[in-house]
Amino acid sequence: MKKLLVAGAVALFGLSNAQIAKGTVYLSGQAQFSQQNDNNDDSKNTNVTIVPTVGYFVAPNLAVGLGVGFQHTNKSFENTTSPVPNVFVTSEGKNIDNAVIVEPFVRKYWTLGDKLYFFGQLSVPMAFGSGKEEGSVTTVNNNVTPATTTTTTISEDKAKFTSVGVSIKPGLDYFLNKNWTIEATIGEFGYNTKKYDFDGAKSVENFNFGANLSTVTIGVKYVFAK
Repeated sequence: MKKLLVAGAVALFGLSNAQIAKGTVYLSGQAQFSQQNDNNDDSKNTNVTIVPTVGYFVAPNLAVGLGVGFQHTNKSFENTTSPVPNVFVTSEGKNIDNAVIVEPFVRKYWTLGDKLYFFGQLSVPMAFGSGKEEGSVTTVNNNVTPATTTTTTISEDKAKFTSVGVSIKPGLDYFLNKNWTIEATIGEFGYNTKKYDFDGAKSVENFNFGANLSTVTIGVKYVFAK
């Protein structure tokens, strides 16, 4: 029995001491697309984010890295009203933001098994971008003969904006082989502030604290094994 316990302890600690070697490099990234349609007001919100990431292990189980990418958001709406009988006014609009994303990070791994690791990642996501507003108002008057249609268009560049935050993400990383892993982040704890560059602009702050199944993200990573 004693020999069995000793053998089990050796196996357990042998697995738990497996480490990712210093000098290891990996490639990963984020690709996200989301769209929300609201039939109550005929609005649609679209978000596209692409952020390739590279990481480098400066010490066993400790990596630093950088993500650089692009984010596009488009909020649009369409609404038709009839202020008087036989007169119809249709309003359409888009609010578009495009930004470059830069996100340095540090990630610490803890070994759970020969191929399974728990990690915690601290990052500083930053976004630098600008926006544009486009819209039109079309009025159709059926009270006259022939009916008349008038359209007024609006296009305006918005001020540039800067967004800076701090984010902590816990997760699990499983090595399928020496080059490929599957990782999952479970929730996010962070803070973000966004401000437009014009006189009198005030910052918009966002706090994000959550660790549940609805915030789980799954991705793959390629490791240049040493």
